[in-house]
Amino acid sequence: MMWETVIGLEIHTQLATESKIFSGSSTEFGQSPNTQANAVDLGLPGILPVPNQKAFEYAAMFGMAIGATINQRSTFDRKNYFYPDLPKGYQTTQLFHPIVEHGQVEIRIDDTVRTIGVTRAHLEEDAGKSLHEDFDGMTGIDLNRAGTPLIEIVSEPDMRSAKEAVAYLKKIHAIVRYLGICDGNMAEGSFRCDANVSVRIKGTEAFGNRVEVKNINSFKFVEKAINHEVERQIERIEDGGTVVQETRLYDPDRDETRSMRSKEEANDYRYFPCPDLLPVELSDEFLAQVRERLPELPEAKAKRLIEQFGITDYDAAVVTSDRALAEYFERAAEHSGSGKLAANWVLGAVSQWLNDSDSNIEACPVSAERLGDLIQRISDDTLNSKGAKAVWEAMLTSDASVDELIESLGLKQVTDTGAIEAVVEQVMADNAGQVEAYRAAEPDKQGKMVGFFVGQVMKASGGKANPQAVNQILRSKLGG
Repeated sequence: MMWETVIGLEIHTQLATESKIFSGSSTEFGQSPNTQANAVDLGLPGILPVPNQKAFEYAAMFGMAIGATINQRSTFDRKNYFYPDLPKGYQTTQLFHPIVEHGQVEIRIDDTVRTIGVTRAHLEEDAGKSLHEDFDGMTGIDLNRAGTPLIEIVSEPDMRSAKEAVAYLKKIHAIVRYLGICDGNMAEGSFRCDANVSVRIKGTEAFGNRVEVKNINSFKFVEKAINHEVERQIERIEDGGTVVQETRLYDPDRDETRSMRSKEEANDYRYFPCPDLLPVELSDEFLAQVRERLPELPEAKAKRLIEQFGITDYDAAVVTSDRALAEYFERAAEHSGSGKLAANWVLGAVSQWLNDSDSNIEACPVSAERLGDLIQRISDDTLNSKGAKAVWEAMLTSDASVDELIESLGLKQVTDTGAIEAVVEQVMADNAGQVEAYRAAEPDKQGKMVGFFVGQVMKASGGKANPQAVNQILRSKLGG
């Protein structure tokens, strides 16, 4: 039996405003528990919420970035439920008239481009946070996050694999980071998602019962959680059981999902229009001003970098996946004068350092301009590839200039053909037997054999000889 996976994501994006959506409390992360929650956030009697204009601006920016409809009139509703980190007993959100509807984004999986629909993106307030550690079996409540503005981005059920879901999540992550409306820090919870997962027999139109996997906070865990849930559902159905519509939690330590509660429907939350908030009307002038502030977005930037620097579609897609990385590449490419080499280094040595150090590009000890200096020395044949790698390693722990490091490490490449020729002749004299074997070999085997001589020449020159010149002179001397 062939199964098809159906996935939709709900992405909770914490907006980078300085104050909360309905109060003046600070949204700064990492402060002492319960020091950033005022009377509005706590829902004390007699308080009235005041909407934060910046939240509407950020939500409209996102809608414009995905080609969505921006509803100039939106309203707030109350989603009623009890939980200790929700002191008001309800969450203020937008159910009936959200600010953003009907957008789409494109994702690329290998050579295939797919369009994923975005049903809506609505404004709402975040809840507080339950803390389960260090309380001797009890739970602590931190309300600093309560009232922080969110946009919840709800996709259509258009994704058919965990790989597609991760690509979509990364695309939304890149967009909100480019716009500057969210820092995208998944570890701190400012960008997290719920995955709605179901399976059906391939070729059928009806959806299976969906399971919502809650609050997944890394790209890796999203993929693993979905894959586990798909396997669990298929196994359950094939064993004669049924999939129960419910909410589950992903446990990364055990790589499994666990049941939390039965899945609620909208009527379980008793939604009704918020009596404390009037409808919000956005003027044409306001939206025009927001549109003027839109930055260059990933797809447009990728297209420009391809045209300007001659890099490949793949390199452009990877480089522009993060705004800061794209800016780093562009500065390095402009400074060095070689876009292709800059792309190779950013996607090679630089990305390796980012992965090994688990850091972002802002923390890289080698500035884009210094990388550009290194690339210049490769382009003008001052350094060969081996020497360039040695200089790069030194740059990670030294503030010295590229030229100073080349000098102190003695890595300046030998390009004098006369000097290289002398080394080649000495290597051939020291390896007369191999020379005879080379000359007696068939042409198709000589190509592999020449590598021995190249290695000997590079060793004899201390790795400083220009590899291209070595190859050319060797073939001439060997008669190949």
